[in-house]
Amino acid sequence: MPRYEYRCRPCGETFELSRPMAESSDPASCPAGHEDTVKLLSTVAVGGSGSSSSAVPAPSPAGGGGGGGGCCGGGCCG
Repeated sequence: MPRYEYRCRPCGETFELSRPMAESSDPASCPAGHEDTVKLLSTVAVGGSGSSSSAVPAPSPAGGGGGGGGCCGGGCCG
């Protein structure tokens, strides 16, 4: 089950809840019982070691002689 992060506006506490995706936008109460909370955007970590030596090189700019854009096969990249 996915975990969602929320922040309580009155007390500033950040907390997580495990809930089904269908309930991700439902209201959430903070552990102190406050109702005025906001769902935070989560970031997803992609990759592994964090070492710069294993980093994938950045794609060349559009029109740089590459084989079609990287975002969706060239359809959205100039």
